[in-house]
Amino acid sequence: MRVSADYDLCQGHAMCEVEAPEVFAYDKDTNQVRILDSHPDESRRPEVAAAVKYCPTMALAIED
Repeated sequence: MRVSADYDLCQGHAMCEVEAPEVFAYDKDTNQVRILDSHPDESRRPEVAAAVKYCPTMALAIED
């Protein structure tokens, strides 16, 4: 699994950090998501999928 972010869409809502804090963080300097682990373990798929689902701007994606 690979996680990616479209920084043209990200508006810094930080919902991803709420859903998967080990994978995503809010970067105060850029007001956007920072991916902490671009290849998280498969065991994290449910929380990463929730982060992708609940992103208000649909800026996140999971690639298999």
